[in-house]
Amino acid sequence: MSAFHPHPELAVSPVRSVRFGIWAPHRGNWVSDPRDGPARAPFALARDVVLSAERSGFDTVLFAQHTINPQDPGADVLEAWTAAAAAAALTSRIEIIAAIKPRLYHPAVLAKMALGIEDISQGRFALNVVSAWYKPELERSGIGFPEHDERYAYSSEWLSVVKALMGGEALTHAGHSFKLDALELHPSSAYRARPYIYTGGESRAGRQLASDHADCWLINGRPVEDMRPMIEDLRARPRVGAPLRFGTTGFALVRDTEALAQQELAHWLAVQEGQRDAFRMQAGQVDPEASTIHYVKQYENGRLIGANGGTIPGFVGSYDQVADRIAAFHRIGVDTFLLSFFPMIAEQERFAAEVIPRVRDRLTSGGHAPVCDDAPGARHANGESAKPVRPVEPVASVEPLRA
Repeated sequence: MSAFHPHPELAVSPVRSVRFGIWAPHRGNWVSDPRDGPARAPFALARDVVLSAERSGFDTVLFAQHTINPQDPGADVLEAWTAAAAAAALTSRIEIIAAIKPRLYHPAVLAKMALGIEDISQGRFALNVVSAWYKPELERSGIGFPEHDERYAYSSEWLSVVKALMGGEALTHAGHSFKLDALELHPSSAYRARPYIYTGGESRAGRQLASDHADCWLINGRPVEDMRPMIEDLRARPRVGAPLRFGTTGFALVRDTEALAQQELAHWLAVQEGQRDAFRMQAGQVDPEASTIHYVKQYENGRLIGANGGTIPGFVGSYDQVADRIAAFHRIGVDTFLLSFFPMIAEQERFAAEVIPRVRDRLTSGGHAPVCDDAPGARHANGESAKPVRPVEPVASVEPLRA
C-alpha cells in the first residue's frame, strides 16, 4: 500500500524527522485581559489558526481536552473531538491530535471514534492520552476522580483495549475495568496499522504508561539539562516494538534580536497580569499527586504564558538563539515540538519562516541523526513507504511552504 503523502512535491526532511506543531486555541486567545470579560473559544478561531499552521508548514496540531475551562469555569472551552473531526475534514496534510481523558469514554466507543477521524483525515489522526489532573471536570460531572495511581492503572487497561481495537484485532478482554467479547471494529485504518499515540504525565506511573503504550511521550517544556535524564530513564526501560519517541512543549516568541523578543514578551505578560488569580485558582484544583503540581513548583520562577511549558524551555529570543535551543533538544532525542504563540497566526507564521529553516540547516550541517530506511517516517524519493505496509508513525515532516 502506498504511504499517505498528499503533497509529494514537498521534500521530506533528510534528518531524523524534527517535527513542529501548534496547540489549537482550546480556551481562546492565549493572552487576554480579564477586564475584557470571559474568553471566547469558537471553532472558527481554531479553524483559522490550524489552516494557517498547515499553510506555513507545521506538521501537527494538538486539541487539548477539557469539559470546563480550568482557568475560568465560566469561560468557553473548545470540545476537542468534534473540533478535531472538523479540522481533519478541512485540512490535507497536517497531523490532527485529539487529547483524551480515558474516564470520559468507554474504550470501545473511543476506538470507534478514533477510527472515524482516521478515515476522515486519511491517516493523519493521533490520540494524546492524559490521565486527568483538574479535579472539577470529573467530580462535578459525577464521573469521579480516583487517586493518582488508580487513574493510571485505569488508563493502562483502557489504552491496551483502544490500541487493540484500533489495530483491527478481534478482542476478547477480561480485565479489572473492562470486559469485551470478540469485539472487532470495521473499518480499521486503510492507511497504516493504527492511529499514532502520544501520552503525557511525568510521574512514575505516567512514565510507565508511556513506556508500555505510547509511540511518543510528551514532556512539559523545561531546560535541556533537566529533560535529558527523563529521556534516558525511558530509553532504559524494557519495551516491545519501535523505540519510544519524545516531544516537548513551550511558548515561542522570536525576533531579530533577543532584546526585541524579551520586550515583546514583557508586553504580553503585563497584559495577562490579571490572569494570575486564575493560575492560582487552577493550582488549587490540581491533584497534589499529579506531576503537573510538582512541575509548577519546580519552575515557580518560570513565566506561565500560552499552553504547557510557557517560557521555561527557552523558546523566546532571536531567531538563531531559538534555533540553537531546538537543535540542542533534538540532540538529546526530542523530535516533536508542540508550541503556542501569541498573536497566534502572525507569530506561528513568523516562526515557520524564520526558525524552522534555521533548525533544519543546523541539523543537516551538523551531520547527526540521519533518517534510516527503517526509521519511523522514512520515505523513498517517490513518496512510497520504505516497507510494503505503512507502520504506525507520525505524519512526515516537510519543509514549510514559501509564499
